Amino acid sequence: MNLLSASTAASTSLSPSAFLPHGFPSGTLKFSKKESRCIKKAGCTKITAKFELKPPPYPLNALEPIMSEETLEYHWGKHHRTYVDNLNRQIDGTDLDEKSLEDIIVISYNKGDILPAFNNAAQAWNHDFFWESMKHGGGGRPSGDLLKLIERDFGSCEKFLDEFKTAASTQFGSGWAWVAYKESRLDVGNAVNPLRSDEDNKLVVVKTPNAVNPLVWNYYHPLLTIDVWEHAYYIDFQNRRPDYISVFMDKLVSWDAVSSRLEQAKALIVERERENERKRREEKLTSSEATAEIYSDNNADLGAE
Repeated sequence: MNLLSASTAASTSLSPSAFLPHGFPSGTLKFSKKESRCIKKAGCTKITAKFELKPPPYPLNALEPIMSEETLEYHWGKHHRTYVDNLNRQIDGTDLDEKSLEDIIVISYNKGDILPAFNNAAQAWNHDFFWESMKHGGGGRPSGDLLKLIERDFGSCEKFLDEFKTAASTQFGSGWAWVAYKESRLDVGNAVNPLRSDEDNKLVVVKTPNAVNPLVWNYYHPLLTIDVWEHAYYIDFQNRRPDYISVFMDKLVSWDAVSSRLEQAKALIVERERENERKRREEKLTSSEATAEIYSDNNADLGAE
């Protein structure tokens, strides 16, 4: 079983700009911000941007009777709101104030030596991703390329579901379970990765404690998550976490969102490969020009003699 925890995954320096909740365009995800208005007058030039709580992409009663309106009011309206409000207070006036939410997460994770803003930033992002992972009338079986990858990487859809449910149910204490699309890369500085195809990348199930998410690991693209903090399910399921997980997968998960994220991840990988190849060509050209210049200078010195 391929269950990874934060302690066993590599730390990261990647820019995680393509791990977008379903429905967002590709590119850097800027969490919804509101700007404080600045009346034009002498010396007034600064506009301070703040993160703003976004509502789920459906009415708070849309997931009933599977997930109650009371749960959404409590989970989104209080817990999620608190993370966003606390984050705004923590980054106000700091170097993080103008960063995207993903950049704040990676910077404040600090390769595991967590800085104060991390928990609230990651939890704000995690919850937005979680709301987008569900829909009314969800569940059932995935289809298309997603199903093909699941069957290739897990053996069958049933084995995949079992592995995901096991990860979510065995995450000790608070945390999250994820499906991620993992790039097959050597996570070593200055290493040139061999040419690869889509077949070299694969789906994996991972679980993380507290606020940690796959954005902080190299080459993990999150596709699906379930919140297993107890406040996510206690109103509807009390302490029956396995029942909550089963209902989530059977009746709530939005496979459309997962499929969309998979396509975004694939596009990001292609874009990043092109950028890396461009940089390699530029470095090679620069090195060649430097060698030619040295050779030219040596010839000039010999001629002077």
